[in-house]
Amino acid sequence: MSAPAQSGTRFGRVVGASIIGTTVEWYDFFLYGSAAALVFNKLFFPEADDFVGTLAAFATYAVGFFARPVGALVFGHFGDRIGRKKLLVISLLMMGGATFCIGLLPTYGSVGLLAPILLIVLRLIQGFALGGEWGGAVLIVSEHGKPEHRGFWASWPQAGAPAGNLLATGVLALLAAFQSDEAFEAWGWRIPFLLSAVLILVGLWVRLSVSESPIFLEAQREAEAKAAAGEVEKAPIITVLTRYKREVLTAMGARIAENVSFYLLTAFSLTYLTEVGGLDSSFALNAVLIASAVHLVTIPLWGHLSDRIGRKPVYLFGAAGIGAWSFAFFGLLDTGSFFLCVVGITVGLLFHGAMYGPQAAFFSELFGTKARYTGVSVGAQLASLVAGAPAPLIALALLGSFDEPNVAAVGIYLVVCAVVTLIAVAVYGETAKRDLAEDKAVVTRSDRTSASV
Repeated sequence: MSAPAQSGTRFGRVVGASIIGTTVEWYDFFLYGSAAALVFNKLFFPEADDFVGTLAAFATYAVGFFARPVGALVFGHFGDRIGRKKLLVISLLMMGGATFCIGLLPTYGSVGLLAPILLIVLRLIQGFALGGEWGGAVLIVSEHGKPEHRGFWASWPQAGAPAGNLLATGVLALLAAFQSDEAFEAWGWRIPFLLSAVLILVGLWVRLSVSESPIFLEAQREAEAKAAAGEVEKAPIITVLTRYKREVLTAMGARIAENVSFYLLTAFSLTYLTEVGGLDSSFALNAVLIASAVHLVTIPLWGHLSDRIGRKPVYLFGAAGIGAWSFAFFGLLDTGSFFLCVVGITVGLLFHGAMYGPQAAFFSELFGTKARYTGVSVGAQLASLVAGAPAPLIALALLGSFDEPNVAAVGIYLVVCAVVTLIAVAVYGETAKRDLAEDKAVVTRSDRTSASV
């Protein structure tokens, strides 16, 4: 049994709710990364020199990633038990509330050490919420639509990532264009964080209007019927760890190059252009803004291509491409030419999109229905912990200094990540034709002794 066809209006609402909510949450998350690259070193770590202060700001950025696997586990468990929709609403409220509060934070100059502590706490809440957001958003689309177009439609919530980055970078670029650096540093940086309140209301209104995943509802009915007959359903994490260990490792490996490259192309490039290149923040933000717009448009095209030729060929092309592009990327940034900087970031994001576009469908196809939210979320967020979280920190450490940067070391780092992803995807079979409804992950009576409710 595959996902039933939905009416155009109903399915359009599901896709819209997924991408709008995902855009809001990624806006909140990337806004923090952009602010960390531009002003948080001065506002929350003013006693350190520029390089150390930036390192400390990126460290608080990385803290959010440590909460993501916990969020994945908690949201995944309840998402597999009670449904995708309820958990998506909760994650949106948590992420938006934390972001709004960041906009109200006192700085180090006002309250001293308490300021970075509060910043870290709110960052942890952001990470926890985002850890549960992504899996639910891609699953509710994957499990609603027609299987032959799964790659295309599941890529739309993926497009929420560049859309959120585009929105966050656009708001910051607009403020930087109409404010002096002094005004932006004094109070202007708070505006985009406070604006998240409006975005939350929009996302919440849309998400509350969608229906639950039909594949999940069918699996839930079967689980309840079997429970009434004395069969016991395992806790989703137990099912994942006993039945899907290889799939979790595949998902983790597939995310390494994708995750690292994205944060280097967006957050780290802002620091590189402003600190190493000596360019102003408007230059850097506008370059990322244009590249993110192209990225947003092309992600669904990569998803569509994966429906035609398979997930693996598209994903492998993206991983190989980003590895090959790593050295050209820094060479183009070093020119100081706005056009060439845009080309460098845009081409890098196109290769990233070749991995990110089919990723949602690919990961959804790795797990059974009643463990899918947990499996997808845990696999993806564990990779974020070891890849995305330290990526800007590792890149900065490899760079060495802003005065004599070692860009070759950063390029080699990205190549190593690309090789890991190439191996992980190449050794796993093609998944594009899998039926999402074929595995309900309900144990039999004989397995009861090892089951956990």
